[in-house]
Amino acid sequence: MIDKELLTTFVAAYAVQPATAYWRAIEIDAILRYGLPEGLGLDLGCGDGILTDILLRRAGKRKFVGIDPDPLEAKAAETFSFYERVHVAYADAIPEKDGTFDFVLSNSVLEHIPDLENAIAEIARLLRSEGRFIFTVPAPAFHLNLRGPLAPGITRRRYLNAMDRRLAHHHYLSTSDWKDLLARHGMNLDACLGYLDAGQTRRWESLSRMTGGLLYSVFGETRRPIEIQRSLGMRDFQNSSSLPRPLAATIANMISFGVPSHSGDSWHDEDTASCLLVAGRRN
Repeated sequence: MIDKELLTTFVAAYAVQPATAYWRAIEIDAILRYGLPEGLGLDLGCGDGILTDILLRRAGKRKFVGIDPDPLEAKAAETFSFYERVHVAYADAIPEKDGTFDFVLSNSVLEHIPDLENAIAEIARLLRSEGRFIFTVPAPAFHLNLRGPLAPGITRRRYLNAMDRRLAHHHYLSTSDWKDLLARHGMNLDACLGYLDAGQTRRWESLSRMTGGLLYSVFGETRRPIEIQRSLGMRDFQNSSSLPRPLAATIANMISFGVPSHSGDSWHDEDTASCLLVAGRRN
């Protein structure tokens, strides 16, 4: 099931990334169902701020400090008033004082960080006592849930390796892995919940084959997707305009054809879901 109003909002905002819009609509719905903490938050890997803006339209007002290693993304995020400040920084060296934040939010970011130990240690440093850490990440079942290569002569291993390079995925940690990692840095695991089932994953995969995956192949699998988008002017368009709502709704209906409308979708088994929502708490 999918919240088609939320999907329409993401399609309007991510006009050139329909596959991403589909994934994010499911992902942000998961965060909303779990609940976003109150107080001052750190938006870890804030990107251009568009996703957090959509989240807060549903969750209600919050104040954030944003960080992102990409200067262009950070500059775009600065236009949103819910950011008190935005730093160009990596996750293991954030220029904020100990215990500054009531919560840290990280949406599809940690899988892109090779050195997770130092990043999690930095997050623990920045959280106040009892501060919350809410994050979403791909799970070990992500690879299993993909349909795989369609072209003859391409092995599944080659296909998955190319997928990981394009998505810049370094980790697929299990619930027990996250529990142990958080514990090493003074945090308890409160919840680990699965979302994005096999059918949803394959729908995203099909959309991706025709959009980002196709561009990645055309450019020789050597350039990051965001670099390709910028070279074609797609990122500037996305950050400066959005699709009219009626057009976005039509596209949303097309890419979610046959999927029932949202009605309080339940969580999926953490061992078979493609992604996890993980919640931790600072001791």
